Amino acid sequence: MAGKADIVEAVADGAGLSKKQAADAVESLIESISAHLQSGDRVQLPGLGSFSVSHRAGRMGRNPKTGESIQIAASNGVRFKVSRPLKDALN
Repeated sequence: MAGKADIVEAVADGAGLSKKQAADAVESLIESISAHLQSGDRVQLPGLGSFSVSHRAGRMGRNPKTGESIQIAASNGVRFKVSRPLKDALN
C-alpha cells in the first residue's frame, strides 16, 4: 500500500523537486481539496477522478448489544468517482 511518504517521494523524483518541496506541494493539494469540499464544491482531477460531498440523512438504528433503538445523526461524507481513463488503465 502506498502512503503519503511514497507519494511525496514519487512527486519529488518525477518533478525534480526536493522532498521538502514535494511534501509541501502534496500537503497544499490535500488542503485545497479539503477546503473546496468543506465549502460544498465538487473537485475534479482529470485522469484521476472527482471528489464530492455526500449528505447522509439522520435515521433510526439499533444497538446490536442491547437491541435498544438509537437515533443516528445526519452527517456528511466524501465520495470519490474514478475517471474513465484510470478505470480503463486498471482493467
